[in-house]
Amino acid sequence: MFPEANAGYSYEDCRATADWLLAQTSLRPLVGIVCGSGLGGLAEMLKDQVVFNYRDIPNFPQSTVHGHAGRLVLGTLKGKPCICMQGRFHLYEGYPVQKITLPIRIFRLMGVETVILTNAAGGLNQDFKVGDIMVIKDHINMPGFAGNNPLAGPNDERFGVRFPCMSDAYDRELLQLAQDVGAELGYSDFLREGVYCVLGGPSFETIAECRMLHKMGADAVGMSTVHEVIVARHSGMRVFALSLITNKAVMDYDSEEKANHEEVLQTGKQRAGQLERLVSTMVGRIEQNSNYA
Repeated sequence: MFPEANAGYSYEDCRATADWLLAQTSLRPLVGIVCGSGLGGLAEMLKDQVVFNYRDIPNFPQSTVHGHAGRLVLGTLKGKPCICMQGRFHLYEGYPVQKITLPIRIFRLMGVETVILTNAAGGLNQDFKVGDIMVIKDHINMPGFAGNNPLAGPNDERFGVRFPCMSDAYDRELLQLAQDVGAELGYSDFLREGVYCVLGGPSFETIAECRMLHKMGADAVGMSTVHEVIVARHSGMRVFALSLITNKAVMDYDSEEKANHEEVLQTGKQRAGQLERLVSTMVGRIEQNSNYA
């Protein structure tokens, strides 16, 4: 698909970028956080911040989407050293999938052990409401069906094995922690669990596509996250991910509803504070150096 898919994203390039970042700060992050559309406020919660614009970081892509700030923030959250991406990269921006996931490999080489990913998604499950937070328990990788996988091409064993397992992609202990913390915070009414399906975008889904995805077992649909999850698991990091349901997918030809990005950002604003509280409380309780890999 991309003849030079691995050009410029070698282990040595990732190592050089990781070393450059580590040289700018004494902080050694253990938790990596990726903020989705309209959810960049998580990064603002970090204490003792060191901030880098993506354009200033060697080998780093640039974010081109409204609602994605394009900054890397290091700091502490609930006492845990963290690194946070305010703005991620997507297939629809024209990046090869290896470039989209490059920051995850850099996280690993900086010492990150746990990755937390957030996104805005359309609800396919008819029981979901706009504003619900869905903890991702599994995914469907549609671009992967067509061979567009971030691990395609030569495998460097220094990152991970050739054929990584994905049946345990989403850490069970962290799934349980999210439910426990959600119950404590009184979020049970809008905290869901489900399967996330990734598509390439940028066009939103047709009615027929939404119906098909729902029949296949997807509860929510979006344009990110899965590629990062695959690369994080490949390199042995624990993964937790959640979707903010910002719109209900249109399933009925008589409907007047239309998906739009403004609606996505607006819902993000309304629910962002609670989502941030959920994630920050979880970060405070994550045990590092778990035997999990």
